Amino acid sequence: MKPLTKLPAWKALTAHHRTIKDVTLRDLFAKDAKRGTRLTASAVGLFLDYSKNRVTDETLKLLFQLAKESGLKDRIEAMFTGKKINITEDRAVLHVALRAPKNAKIMVDGKNVVPEVHDVLEKMGKFANRVRSGRWKGYTGKRIKNVVNIGIGGSDLGPVMAYEALKHYSKRDMTFRFVSNVDGADFVEATQDLDPAETLFIVSSKTFVTLETMTNAESARNWLLSGLDGNKKAVAKHFVAVSTNAQKVAVFGIDTANMFGFWDWVGGRYSMDSAIGLSTMLAVGPENFGKMLSGFHAMDKHFRTAPLEKNLPVLMGLLSVWYSDFFGAQTVAVLPYEQYLKRFPAYLQQLTMESNGKHVSLDGTKVNYETGPIYWGEPGTNGQHSFYQLIHQGTRLIPCDFLAFAKALTPLGRHHDILIANVLAQTEALAFGKTPEQVKAEGTPDALIPHRVFEGNRPSNTLLADSLTPETLGSLIALYEHSVFTQGTVWQINSFDQWGVELGKALAQAIIPELESKTPPRLKHDSSTNALIKRYRKMKG
Repeated sequence: MKPLTKLPAWKALTAHHRTIKDVTLRDLFAKDAKRGTRLTASAVGLFLDYSKNRVTDETLKLLFQLAKESGLKDRIEAMFTGKKINITEDRAVLHVALRAPKNAKIMVDGKNVVPEVHDVLEKMGKFANRVRSGRWKGYTGKRIKNVVNIGIGGSDLGPVMAYEALKHYSKRDMTFRFVSNVDGADFVEATQDLDPAETLFIVSSKTFVTLETMTNAESARNWLLSGLDGNKKAVAKHFVAVSTNAQKVAVFGIDTANMFGFWDWVGGRYSMDSAIGLSTMLAVGPENFGKMLSGFHAMDKHFRTAPLEKNLPVLMGLLSVWYSDFFGAQTVAVLPYEQYLKRFPAYLQQLTMESNGKHVSLDGTKVNYETGPIYWGEPGTNGQHSFYQLIHQGTRLIPCDFLAFAKALTPLGRHHDILIANVLAQTEALAFGKTPEQVKAEGTPDALIPHRVFEGNRPSNTLLADSLTPETLGSLIALYEHSVFTQGTVWQINSFDQWGVELGKALAQAIIPELESKTPPRLKHDSSTNALIKRYRKMKG
């Protein structure tokens, strides 16, 4: 394949951008009375209004042509059929298999992996039902009332996001906590008010050697044993593992019958619908977990089969490329107007930035274009009283995704209508702003007019769904997964490795003994790091 910047569509987009970069949304809407209903798409319960983007029909035509020249359709099919598209690790990329129906066939190295997936799901379901019903008893015979998930990265961000998102559907006589940070405060605060006799720990680590996770797991075991008279037999009644390392799981004291496996063709940030989601299933039950998987699969099917022009993940992915590479936008704001989705932007940060934060293409050459925008956000309406000032009147272009639901899960007076009014008002204000003439007509003194002008022309997508159900959550996550895939395909990068997280971890392993040494260590770092180590040791005493 040609380098990205040599593709005809890329060259055409570069020339096209010069002609459109100063065209305003105000002009585009004025020239096309049907724009607001025409530039929309819907699938699997999600409605996308992308009319408030700085695009014309010609822009869209060229973006779709870029997707075709990038081989997007072939690469989608390669992923769904188990080809090893993660070339730096020689692995298939099959998070789509985690939610495939039982009768599906997805081959990896000549083996259909779907039966194994459903075997694990069935095992998870039986375990979840035992815990939720009270049939699983702790070491002292008490039922489990508290579940603490110990993981980091994908084994934390996905489960905690899903728990918060589906809290409306959760079992309210159980408490769920999540520990990820190696900072001891995270563990201490999570367990402060819990009874060890009623607490179950889920330790999620594929290798069972992840530094942060296993440090927290060791502290959890010590906490449990100190509260249960030190009997090591208690560990098997209060710990389960999500891992592939049966030997280390057993050495820890966990019964390997209570070990839930997953596969090397699932990346951590794509694993929340695998056994990594055990805490989610414990919270909402196997039936609701299954509904979430159905939502994932529905979006998978849409992504694989829908024409590019009506394909939600493709549309969103291509728009992100348009702003990143042609307008120089460095960030994307994700703004859910749904309190239950308060951790969704944090979840997307790993999904998007760990996937597409790459500086070399698939063949190892350095890219000469932008990849991987920074994703961030907070729930509305909180953000409106915080960072929206910069989005509206700042000097940076920040494309926004607004997420909203027609029906509230917790109806309360006028609250929901006011909430949705704010979504619609914000997208309108960002797109069209307020001119100096409009400001002046309001009687504003001349000296204040520049301060009250809104330039507008700030692009946004609006995603609207009926309500936040488990199915909707699954579809929404899969939408962003496949949008990330679309971007990575166009940028010709590997969205499925994460070598960038390795260097700091390796250096930390060398520094730990230098901090803990009883005698002054011989330091061979740079002068800054050496001095900081010495200062820390002195301050620590």
